[in-house]
Amino acid sequence: MYIYLAEEDDFSNVPKEIFNSLGIITFAMELEIDSNRKLARETPEKIMENLKENGFHLQLPDETPIEELMAKIANKKI
Repeated sequence: MYIYLAEEDDFSNVPKEIFNSLGIITFAMELEIDSNRKLARETPEKIMENLKENGFHLQLPDETPIEELMAKIANKKI
């Protein structure tokens, strides 16, 4: 799982339920993201949209929709 942040080390926009479910957070890399950047799992446009609207983007290890993940967190099944 990766979490992209709009501002370095600024988790203030990440909902507490998500933040608390992340476990140990380790810095992986700093990326400049634009529409020409090729990424393995996500489109740069989707990441940029989420960063602009939410201040973060959560990349899950599989195709689990974020709504399903949030439901599991809410029901404490994670």
